Amino acid sequence: MGVEIINITDLGDERIDMFARLTEAQLRNRLHAEQGMFIAESPKVIRVALDAGYEPLALLCERRHIDGDAADIIARLNECPVYTGERDLLASLTGYTLTRGVLCAMRRPVPKSVEEVCRNASRIAVVDSVVDSTNIGAIFRSAAALGVDAVLVTQTSCDPLNRRAVRVSMGSVFLVPWTWTNTLDNDTQDAEHHYINKLHTMGFKTAAMALVDRSINLNDSCLKSEQRLAIILGNEGDGLPTSTIERADYVVKIPMRHGVDSLNVAAASAVAFWELGNES
Repeated sequence: MGVEIINITDLGDERIDMFARLTEAQLRNRLHAEQGMFIAESPKVIRVALDAGYEPLALLCERRHIDGDAADIIARLNECPVYTGERDLLASLTGYTLTRGVLCAMRRPVPKSVEEVCRNASRIAVVDSVVDSTNIGAIFRSAAALGVDAVLVTQTSCDPLNRRAVRVSMGSVFLVPWTWTNTLDNDTQDAEHHYINKLHTMGFKTAAMALVDRSINLNDSCLKSEQRLAIILGNEGDGLPTSTIERADYVVKIPMRHGVDSLNVAAASAVAFWELGNES
């Protein structure tokens, strides 16, 4: 059997719920991870996902792209259904104009363990409670480009497979190994389970990006000399919890001029990764 092209005329068609009516939480499906999905948007991003081995489930495509921008993608889908319609109809269905006219529903992979993701890494990033999807996408794009081997994401952060995060990352979220991690602050009984403690057991030194009295400059030579280093990035508004900063081996700042106290977390990540990431 080849690819089935299905023309959409009814906005209530249940077969396309994944593209239109399921929330991000429903797509993620925490209770049944094996049933989880995510949406990749635009031909370029979908190609990156396919090249990285992600499993496609269905495609939603403007009719004009079937023999155009999406033709090579459709040729790789085997028996996956391709739902199609005119641009205005699909925009009414999804609530937004499709980027480059193509969406792909893909199988969400089973999360890896922290140990597996970090096993061969010398430079990792920890994203702690970063909630904006644009910032998450930008952090992953910088991580892929600037020598970060893996990313850990706390459960209090935005999902890296959020549709907008995936698009902003330009598919970089498929290129950098990542997984979820926990942080249990303000609970001395669970202090040993904080991700910093886990990183220490794996031989990582930790560098928390924060402005405190003991902060050292990002270009301090002691940071680059560390064989295994985790760069910790905090929430857009509140930064990192005090308890996390206190547990870190280093607290690091980016030197500023003109009285500017800090950068957006996505911009700060790019500067930090450029300075501290692997050079090869």
